[in-house]
Amino acid sequence: MTSASVMERFHEEFGAAPKLFAAPGRVNLIGEHTDYNDGFVLPCAIGFNTQVAIAPRPDRKLVLLSEGFPERFEFDLEKLPQTRLGAWCDYVLGVAVVLRQAEAFSCGANVLVHGGVPIGAGLSSSAAVEVASALAFMSLNGAIFPMPQVAKMCQRAENTFVGAQVGIMDQFISCLGKKGHALRLDCRSLEFEQVPIPSDVRLVICNTMVKHEHAGGEYNRRRAECDEGVRLLSKWYPEIRALRDVSPEQLEKHAGDLPPTIYKRCKHIVNENQRVLAGSRALSEGDLHRFGALMRQSHESLRDLYAVSCEELDLMVELAEGLPGFFGGRMTGGGFGGCTVNLVSEKQAESFADEIRRRYLEKTKINPDIYICSAANGAGAELGRQ
Repeated sequence: MTSASVMERFHEEFGAAPKLFAAPGRVNLIGEHTDYNDGFVLPCAIGFNTQVAIAPRPDRKLVLLSEGFPERFEFDLEKLPQTRLGAWCDYVLGVAVVLRQAEAFSCGANVLVHGGVPIGAGLSSSAAVEVASALAFMSLNGAIFPMPQVAKMCQRAENTFVGAQVGIMDQFISCLGKKGHALRLDCRSLEFEQVPIPSDVRLVICNTMVKHEHAGGEYNRRRAECDEGVRLLSKWYPEIRALRDVSPEQLEKHAGDLPPTIYKRCKHIVNENQRVLAGSRALSEGDLHRFGALMRQSHESLRDLYAVSCEELDLMVELAEGLPGFFGGRMTGGGFGGCTVNLVSEKQAESFADEIRRRYLEKTKINPDIYICSAANGAGAELGRQ
């Protein structure tokens, strides 16, 4: 939907002219599951945006509508639920609760959400909803927080209200993405660097059409396994706070002291952090073949060590190999379905997409959604300004 049609629909529903805010989804080029281990990631925002229209109400009600779901929700601002309802409104509601705690949202409001990020594809539709909602709610109060703080509050909403123990990456890139750049983020210090992506390549995102749910058990189980690795390794290295603090040499020295599954989880995280740093350098230098090789290594590690891939993701990665213009690809997002991200020459991007679609359909009888993207601005750039 266009901005004008979202605002028109809002006016039809509520009889008022809204402010409109938007935030993008993201694709992570490399650095998967490292964010909640205080590690490094290299995502970029993409041109799929969730829009949130908002206007104040004279009473103490919060009314939530969505273009994509039939349910309408009304809440008393003084008695907001404190845990998720299991409905589409959870991400908006969670942000409202966190902002209420921070005294950054205090008046009744009508809200209309238009979700423009594909749901369940691993492109972080949830973070886009959270960030756009946060900007919308804060606009009613005139609250102004630095964008890194907005990202942290949105992450807190997903952790504490929704119950998914996600790291900071998705919210951060949605807030601070920059057109034509990936963002290398240190998830502990929140220091970041914009890394230019050569202008003659495209990100071709291939959706397996297999859905996943982050709040489910496997994502949180991986996080617990990493925490257990830190607990065990801290016997020998008491200074470590997260797997980010463990070097490849330290891990290998105690490989035999860890349960096999815990060792494999740790090995993925420790080496993936190294791949992000090496990949950032390669991208900055325009060495796309080197970056592509690191993407392949990342996928193999996610498949074999972290065990978050699946048959469809592995097939999608396999089918890309050898196609003209292809530099490298991997699964992206939490795993268990969703998308692959592929670095492809701009000239061959369309033919690559067509051939991947044909091959995947032939093998699986599933017609995949394929998106040809470039890195886009985040919510803190031009999107949410009204």
